[in-house]
Amino acid sequence: MDASTLKLSSGLSAGLGISLMVGSGLVFLLIAMIVKRYLVRDTHDFIISNRQIGLGFGVGTVISVWTWAMAVMMSSAMTYKFGLSGLFWFVVPNGFAIMAMIPLARMMRKRMPEGYTIGQFAHVRFNGSNVASGVVTVTMIFNVLLEILVNLKGTSVVMSTVFPIDWRAATLITIVTVCTYSYFGGLWTSVMTGTVNTWMITVPAAIVLVAVFDQIAGGAPAVFAAVKASNPDNLSIFQSEAPAAFGISLAFGLLASVVADQTFWQKVWAIRADQVTRTFLWAGAWFYPIPICLGMLGLVGLAYGITPQMIGGDIAAIGPYVISHLGLPAVFIVAYVLVILAACYSTIDGASTALSSIVAVDIVKRYFISATESRLFYITKLSMLFGGIIATIIVLSGVDFTSLVLATFALKTAILVPLVLAILWPKTNTVGFAGGVCLAILIGMPLREIYGELVGTFAILGISGSVVVIAALAIPSQFDMDRLKAVDAIPVAQPGE
Repeated sequence: MDASTLKLSSGLSAGLGISLMVGSGLVFLLIAMIVKRYLVRDTHDFIISNRQIGLGFGVGTVISVWTWAMAVMMSSAMTYKFGLSGLFWFVVPNGFAIMAMIPLARMMRKRMPEGYTIGQFAHVRFNGSNVASGVVTVTMIFNVLLEILVNLKGTSVVMSTVFPIDWRAATLITIVTVCTYSYFGGLWTSVMTGTVNTWMITVPAAIVLVAVFDQIAGGAPAVFAAVKASNPDNLSIFQSEAPAAFGISLAFGLLASVVADQTFWQKVWAIRADQVTRTFLWAGAWFYPIPICLGMLGLVGLAYGITPQMIGGDIAAIGPYVISHLGLPAVFIVAYVLVILAACYSTIDGASTALSSIVAVDIVKRYFISATESRLFYITKLSMLFGGIIATIIVLSGVDFTSLVLATFALKTAILVPLVLAILWPKTNTVGFAGGVCLAILIGMPLREIYGELVGTFAILGISGSVVVIAALAIPSQFDMDRLKAVDAIPVAQPGE
């Protein structure tokens, strides 16, 4: 196999790429308009779907928001960089992170059945402390914005690699498309379109992988033989380089990406209480085939000897490059692009609706109590557009995709241990919680920059956890978890409002 034999497939025009981006959005806009007419009456419906999401839509929407740009592009990139060891360390923690949410989700639905956001939990849990709840709210907003911009970046990388579309134009088209259809239906729209996107991700991903191996002379055996001839270590899952370079830190980052993310807590309170366990269990299990299929594209890149310089220096582009240069029929290239669009669109709209719940509950209803339901509703919807604009500005600055993902994980890891202890350990206090998160960021993040991902991750976890424990021992207190049940739902709009 020789990289010089690869060339860009013909017929991949800018018009086709833009049509796929906009066409997908128009389909979802139609769904959004139907949702708006029949399911969305007030802010409660918009941000929590009246707590009526069942198992089928629940699994679909959880998979769709978890299958973001990182899952469909970083799986290929890590396989390309570290071989099967990279794929192993990328895939295994992913599904587990979703299933690990189950005990926390069950506990929160039992203790705080009328909850909306994890910031709201922090506000009640720490006796109305604006410091603790403010730390959580700011962290959650920042995390949501990072999710939006990571997926904007992912879309721009794919579309500019496969089609002659400027990455900046792809970014702008994506955010306008997603914000347009998300604006009308909120979480219900995200749930419906997310379920559709789950099918668009899982089925085409498997078909595309089969088509790729069929296109290569000798098929999968030839790919493995070429990789082995180049470097046999790339076919071993026991390389020490991958876990040290990213695997261990990624595992904690993935766990933090679920536990410390309002996108998933919104689903916890929106899914019917009797379906929470089954939803996160099945979503975690059904997720695994997606990164495995798409990760194998990185192995194809190794087999052909593709260099980072050939793909613009960003290894996240290896999947799109292989698909668009292997000589596949256009239908399979389009299928792959739709997989990426489905993954990125669903995560962007999921993160946008999570942002809307944070603004509605943790900002407007907390600090502007007199706001009417109609005003709350419009502010909630506009916050999605505002978040999209901020994320777009950051993406247009040209930040590197891989660095962006790893920085996102590091920041989320800072709140992981304090948040879990706040949920499970009644002795966790305000000083320990807020101090643990802030010091982990202020000290742990610089250590990560100096000493790398592994040392930085353990530093962040150690600092955040130890501060919580030390503060609990120094300032003894005991929170009554039954107080969480007193949280009320957002009032439904009254006639004439």
